[in-house]
Amino acid sequence: MIRRTFIHFLAACAVFALGAAPALAQKAKQGVVIQVSDGDPKSWNQALNVIKNVQTEYGKDNVAIELVVFGYGSGMLKFDSPLANRIDDTLAGGAQVLMCENTMKGQKLTNADMHPKIGYVKAGVIEIIEKSRQGWTVVRP
Repeated sequence: MIRRTFIHFLAACAVFALGAAPALAQKAKQGVVIQVSDGDPKSWNQALNVIKNVQTEYGKDNVAIELVVFGYGSGMLKFDSPLANRIDDTLAGGAQVLMCENTMKGQKLTNADMHPKIGYVKAGVIEIIEKSRQGWTVVRP
């Protein structure tokens, strides 16, 4: 009786292990953090194009993307930015758009000044460093 129970236990473990193997073998979601720290509309358009291209190549469900903005890039995330529609499209596509609160303090900006759908990080450069430490790819178009 004990031997039969032990054999059933081993068989169950084998079935579980074989079933779990494909799940363990699946690749982790690719992480990409994109830095924008200047206010040049050409740089911004390029960064937003990069996000779209990465999502197209990997599939938007297979990649996590953060656009991290600090310094002179803050103007393009204001609520009245000429790129507000592209920011909306980027957010709707699943990417996060994050503004540096340190920059906002230095430029005397409030959340009311900014695009209403973006997120915030305390320090943009620290967010980029931490994502890099976690294995994310850092891109500065």
